[in-house]
Amino acid sequence: MLQKLEHVNVRTSNLEEMIKWYVEVLDMVNGDRPDFGFPGAWLYAGDIPAVHLVEVTEEPRSIEPKIEHFAFGATGIKEFLAKLDDRDIAYSLATVRNLPIVQVNVSDPDDNHIHIDFPIEEADGLL
Repeated sequence: MLQKLEHVNVRTSNLEEMIKWYVEVLDMVNGDRPDFGFPGAWLYAGDIPAVHLVEVTEEPRSIEPKIEHFAFGATGIKEFLAKLDDRDIAYSLATVRNLPIVQVNVSDPDDNHIHIDFPIEEADGLL
């Protein structure tokens, strides 16, 4: 029986900028990663290496089926939006009917769609 998503693996020809973005914007930690014999990074959300970056020499080609997005749960929406505004990072807010969350939709430097889900109670005055 499945219990949880362990990680998302993202190929990039832009490794250093991607590491910087995930660390500075999403407050992830560039942590321990086994030596696989090729460059990459494991970015941690708490104790979980949730985003695995793999460096490639050229832009990844489109592969079907393609992941449309991945998501994280979080708290502190107003501080997060202030951080995005300070860095001129575009985002949109969305709600999902019958779910008590507000989604902050953003794209990383390689244009991967990510949404960060915050408790709806934190969105007072934002929607």
